[in-house]
Amino acid sequence: MLDIDSSLRAARVGRSRRPVGRRLRRVGRSRPVWVARLRARLGAPEDKSRSIYDAHNTTRLPGTLVRREGDGPTGDEAVDEAYDYMGDTFDFYWNIFGRDSIDNAGLPLVGTVHYDVDYDNAFWNSEQMVYGDGDGELFNSFTSSIDVIGHELTHGVTENEAGLIYWAQSGALNESVSDVFGSLVKQYVNQQTADDADWLIGAELLTDQVNGVALRNMAEPGTAYDDPVLGKDPQPGNMKDYVRTISDSGGVHINSGIPNRAFYLTATEIGGNAWEAAGQIWYETLLSPSLSPKAQFSTFAAITVETAQLLYGNNSAEANAVSNAWRTVGVSVSSAARVGA
Repeated sequence: MLDIDSSLRAARVGRSRRPVGRRLRRVGRSRPVWVARLRARLGAPEDKSRSIYDAHNTTRLPGTLVRREGDGPTGDEAVDEAYDYMGDTFDFYWNIFGRDSIDNAGLPLVGTVHYDVDYDNAFWNSEQMVYGDGDGELFNSFTSSIDVIGHELTHGVTENEAGLIYWAQSGALNESVSDVFGSLVKQYVNQQTADDADWLIGAELLTDQVNGVALRNMAEPGTAYDDPVLGKDPQPGNMKDYVRTISDSGGVHINSGIPNRAFYLTATEIGGNAWEAAGQIWYETLLSPSLSPKAQFSTFAAITVETAQLLYGNNSAEANAVSNAWRTVGVSVSSAARVGA
């Protein structure tokens, strides 16, 4: 989540990009119409299949099976949070996008809790979710945040669709897409509009000993924390402040603040529920065959504009909101940006 799992995700570079199915395009403002048609074509998904394991503070995976699909709560907060929030993420992707699990083919959701000792992270390892308990001083349990779980599972969606390489701008897009959909899962579950949402990632994770509110702030990158131990949130919110570095896999967690803010600006300008128009545009962009695994911010921006125009019309409020957002964060949206990377 911060940058501890960078080496894990960097290991995915070179995985082949899986072909995506035929995609539907609908011009107009009514998102539920084309989603309903997609769902009707797909039929009902297979029942969710969740399995939660306990690593007993070791690093052996998956550990001991402690809760399966349909079982009641165990009383272990980490187990039950992982079970519930993974289910919420599954439901979000199905109900909003007609997507059947991470791979769109009913992949069972597996999670392991109580991983290692005082482990300050959660990650998707291309096969399952893994959650640390936190150290209790800086971080609480990593199952406590629904948007963090949505974030990590979305790395699996991105891996299956766009295959965004985990380095520099393409890696920052990979991180940003996870923040976007992690936040949307939380907003959907809480039935919050774009204006009601806090746009914070991991607000539940920081203990009261930390001077901060979350891991990241999508609305105001760079303001999530300013702490003697963690330091100051390094995220920029505009290309003029883009951080060039070889650490953090080329700044993937740092520079993701730029596309994060672009999504926030898009969603709040459109208004209403962010998972509707803005979320549809970002999801369709993630599935676009024009999106290269090495995509730069300008490429991604151009495809979001084109997608908004295809879905809602060239001069629609939605398309204008997307263009305005990228312009505000200093990213070019020229059509020429789509050529190459």
